Amino acid sequence: MIPIYAEVFLMVAASAILLIDMFMSKRTVAYYLSLLTLVGCAVFTWADYNAGTTAYTFYNMFVSDPMSNLLKLFTYLTVGMTLVYSRQYAGDRGMLSGNLGGEFYVLALFSMLGQMVMISGNNMLVTYLGLELMSLSLYALVALRRDHAVATEAAMKYFILGALASGFLLYGISMIYGATGTLDISEIAKVAGNGTVNKTILTFGIVFIVAGIAFKLGAVPFHMWVPDVYQGAPTAVTLLLGGAPKLATFAIAIRLLVEGLLPLAIEWQQMLLVLAVLSLAIGNLTAIAQTNIKRMLAYSTIAQIGFVLLGLMSGVIGTSSANAASSYSAAMYYSITYVLTTVGSFGLIMMLARAGFEAEEIADFKGLGKRSPWFAIVMTILMFSLAGVPPMMGFMAKWAVLQAVVDGGQLWLSVVAVMFSLIGAFYYLRIVKTIWFDEAVDVSPILVPADMRAILTVNGIAIVLLGVVPGSLLDACLHSMTKTLGS
Repeated sequence: MIPIYAEVFLMVAASAILLIDMFMSKRTVAYYLSLLTLVGCAVFTWADYNAGTTAYTFYNMFVSDPMSNLLKLFTYLTVGMTLVYSRQYAGDRGMLSGNLGGEFYVLALFSMLGQMVMISGNNMLVTYLGLELMSLSLYALVALRRDHAVATEAAMKYFILGALASGFLLYGISMIYGATGTLDISEIAKVAGNGTVNKTILTFGIVFIVAGIAFKLGAVPFHMWVPDVYQGAPTAVTLLLGGAPKLATFAIAIRLLVEGLLPLAIEWQQMLLVLAVLSLAIGNLTAIAQTNIKRMLAYSTIAQIGFVLLGLMSGVIGTSSANAASSYSAAMYYSITYVLTTVGSFGLIMMLARAGFEAEEIADFKGLGKRSPWFAIVMTILMFSLAGVPPMMGFMAKWAVLQAVVDGGQLWLSVVAVMFSLIGAFYYLRIVKTIWFDEAVDVSPILVPADMRAILTVNGIAIVLLGVVPGSLLDACLHSMTKTLGS
């Protein structure tokens, strides 16, 4: 039971918060208990991460290894920041009121439980169960504002398309089970590598699995839900959608494709190559035309996922996997960078929003440099990081992925990625120009809760520091990926 202490603790704590909240008139109790729960989970996971060992349990269906523990630690951090940023926003919109107002926190915790199961799943069925737990919680969260027609529409789109994507993934899993006779990821790798399986069935299974993963990541051409759901969902829920779930989806890509199907890397790397180039092209070009900042950040997400896919498709060159650990660790570092930057960006959108007003248009950021110079600097840092401007964290992330691509012998692909990044810099710099050089329409003071002010400040400073001194996190990603692949 030791490898799953964090999951058990989270499940018990989330259930307890749901019951306690029924007898509380104020939602601050659920808020603080949720943050304490995240701290408790972090304590268990940090102990496992420090040990640096790999442990399998429940008949090899669940694994605790350095990669899973590092991703879980950043998942706790991301969800914790999201809860801090969301508290005032959710309260102003009635999402924390009524007999069960604490459901926002409980559903967020249960979605995180699903993500933790996805990250540590060593069996395809367990991975799918984690994915469904996360997805069902997020469907409910998108529809949490029952009286809000746009949010309800977004929830319906997300639910229908999410069910379709889950069907793709499940169908792919069933085909791989039919070809190999097992759902255990380690056993699948052994059977796929011995050359006795029907390669055609296995390849078809890979196609459906890649489609399911691409949908959850928001890669083109499975991206159409991303802008609509990001724009339609309450911003607090958009952040729960666009943050930590990307780390969990990255983890299942590593589990299913790398650990389970590495002998067929040539097949799935070609698929990821197409998805990566399309995501970079459509994400960056379409984002230019957006005036709604949530929709713009949605297309930005699609483009950023293109870089993650570039890292994932550079691990195997011909029949050599010598480049695997460095490529996959670069993709992991990029995923963490994207999540930390996105959390801060949506946090600032919620900071500007108030009761009856959604700061969702780019024009709403006019004059922020005069209204709140410090938070204008933080937003500038975040936009520069997303654009890949040195010395921000985003620059180092792009550099690491491009280096992996070049090491993989795909120089032309790195040139394509840089060209689309230069195009993408336009819409990020447009935000910066709006903040500093446009006259403010609204000159009212910005009232920010102390906890949100502190976390936003730390968020912005961390993006700079991890860009100037990236070695510790890069080394941690490389170490955890090397140990995980070696086990």
